[in-house]
Parts: sequence; structure tokens; C-alpha cells
Amino acid sequence: MNHYGKNTIGTHVTIYENVILGFPSRERACQTDYPGTTLGTNATIRPGTTIYSDVTIGDNFQTGHNVLIRERTTIGDRSSVGTATVIDGNCVIGNDVSIQSMVYIPTDTTIGNGVFIGPNAVLTNDPYPPSGGKFKGPVICDRASIGANATILPGVTIGEGALVAAGSIVTKDVPAGMLAIGSPAVLRKLPKEFSR
Repeated sequence: MNHYGKNTIGTHVTIYENVILGFPSRERACQTDYPGTTLGTNATIRPGTTIYSDVTIGDNFQTGHNVLIRERTTIGDRSSVGTATVIDGNCVIGNDVSIQSMVYIPTDTTIGNGVFIGPNAVLTNDPYPPSGGKFKGPVICDRASIGANATILPGVTIGEGALVAAGSIVTKDVPAGMLAIGSPAVLRKLPKEFSR
């Protein structure tokens, strides 16, 4: 393990080879004494993972291989981040969140508790790229699910318990308990078998 800054690591944590903790953000690049990564208890950090400075992660967290978590991100308890996923910083992620492999989460994204994000899903934060910093990431509310290969556009809110079907492109808010399906996504009632 390589480490930078002042990292705080809980008990019963497994950190494999080629892991970097506390990597300096641009703001921290010339500093030597700065807050690194804070990891709770019972974490498993797999090879190739890089977690930046000013990141706080709760208990029972795990990553797949080659995960990148950028600065000023907070992740709750019992959450997992799959292989080759990128979380680009300044994000808030709740408890009991399952982020599958190869997901992209941009800066300024908020993800609630009990959220599932399927493999290869892409969340975006720049409405008119390149906008020059007017970023607004999506808001994914508690217990929402996003299917594989879905794309969520900037500033979109996915309501509590809503479902985004695999491959959908979501351009507008999805109300709580609804299904968004298609490209561009249209709203339908959530089938009973998907109610959580």
C-alpha cells in the first residue's frame, strides 16, 4: 500500500497490494500534512484501488479491483463499489449502496441509502459540455435502482424507490415509485414485482 497525507484506518481492514490511500487532490498537491482517507471498520480494499484525500468512508465497505474515488467524497456504511468504477469527487453516497462494475459517477452527485446502480451505468453532470464548471450531478434518492448501461443526465432526480430500466437514457426527473424506460426514457407505473 502507498499512502499520502494523514489516513485513518479502522480495525479489521484488509488492504491488498497496489492500493493508494490519501492521494493528493490538486489543492493538496504541494502539501504534506493534510487529511487523507478515513476508512471505517471491516473494509476490504482490492488491488489497484486509489482513494484520494479528504474522503470519508463508513464501516463494512468494499471495493472491486481498480476503483478510483476522488476527493471530498463521503460514503456511508455497508456500501460497495465494483471493479473499474470511477467516482469523480465531491459526492455524497449513503448506506447500503451497491455500485456495480464500470460505473461512472461525476462530481456533485448525491446518492441516497439502499441504492443499486448496475454495471456500465453512466451518470453525467455537465449539461452543455464543456460548460466551464457549471456542474450539477444527478440526485439518486433512497432505494432507487438503475439498470445496466443506463445514462442519467445532469441535474436529474431519480425519486425514492424508482427504477431506471437497463439501457435507458433519462433526461427528466423520475418521480418516486415510477419506472423510466427507453431512449429518451418515458415514465410508466412500476410493475408490482419490482416494488421494494
